[in-house]
Amino acid sequence: MKFDMGSQTLSTLTQQTGTSNEDLGQLVRSLVDAVAPLEGKFNGQGRVRFDEFKHRTDVVASELNTSLGIILQGQSEMDIAFQTGDQESADNATQQQGSAAFDAARFGGR
Repeated sequence: MKFDMGSQTLSTLTQQTGTSNEDLGQLVRSLVDAVAPLEGKFNGQGRVRFDEFKHRTDVVASELNTSLGIILQGQSEMDIAFQTGDQESADNATQQQGSAAFDAARFGGR
């Protein structure tokens, strides 16, 4: 099994997650706005739950944004680690190549 990830994959993912993070809270608020016509149509426990949901909209949106923000931070840190490892690998290869004796590999007549 081969795992091959481009050097910009995590950067792109982090950018897309950042955009989603900004949109998520607004989507929750839009959901509450969309169900506004149902307000007052419930009785009993249904009404209690509907009212609780409506009143907790900002808390739910904030909790979702916080959770996605933590995921975004993890992606960003993984990207930094990947980029650092990639650069260190290139630096090590360059250093090793500089100290290699390529003359020993010549097969031509001396």
